[in-house]
Amino acid sequence: MVNRTGYHLVDMSPWPLTASCGGLSMAGSLISWMHGGSYSMWMFLVSFSLLGLTMVAWWGDVIKEGTFLGCHTSLVVRGLRLGMALFILSEVFFFVSFFWSFFHFSLGSLAEGGCWPPVGVLPINAFGVPLLNTAVLLSSGVSVTWSHYAIRFFKKRSALWGLVVTVVLGGYFSVLQLEEYMGASFSISDGVYGSVFFVMTGFHGLHVLIGTLFLLVGLVRTYMNHFAEAHNHFGLEAAIWYWHFVDVVWIFLFIFVYWWGS
Repeated sequence: MVNRTGYHLVDMSPWPLTASCGGLSMAGSLISWMHGGSYSMWMFLVSFSLLGLTMVAWWGDVIKEGTFLGCHTSLVVRGLRLGMALFILSEVFFFVSFFWSFFHFSLGSLAEGGCWPPVGVLPINAFGVPLLNTAVLLSSGVSVTWSHYAIRFFKKRSALWGLVVTVVLGGYFSVLQLEEYMGASFSISDGVYGSVFFVMTGFHGLHVLIGTLFLLVGLVRTYMNHFAEAHNHFGLEAAIWYWHFVDVVWIFLFIFVYWWGS
């Protein structure tokens, strides 16, 4: 329902309750698993499935309200833009904490006469797979920008091709990252270097998977004409913002963690 002010008054929904239950049970299952509890893995899978289904259903309602019911007025879209910008800002500070930890340990070791990486750790060559991953992500940034401009001028075919290329490159990046992990000479338990490296690159890899999923949904919606001339395309635009954020984070990871840090 849209009132006279132009703002969308949402209807009653069960999804906040199911999302809360899924998140709480997932956290509880992780704690139980850390303490060797029985059935903790099954509990985690059930709660993860509940949370995933809730996200699909909730965002499906948002798509229906914005695309078919006309609830997303210009004021609502303005609020969604602000919310997405603040969400990305919160993600920026999340990665700031990781980089803070990285520089705390690396510069601290050098200042105390030590070395970085620590003795016994063979770092990954920055100009091998990481450089290829950089080229892949930067190329995906070009293709997703191409898609963005195409959808703004209502060129569906070009937008679809741009999104297909971006999704394929995102999947290729994830495969390369997995191969890099499998071939690494150190693990997450090999001191502070391994912990910081795998947390930073792994969390970024998770963001790449999420961003790829967002763009895949945008690809399907573009194919189904959800972003036709009469509709706004913020659903796709938000995914593109997120993807550019992932690109920028990777550039910092490549420069400081892979190149300078090795």
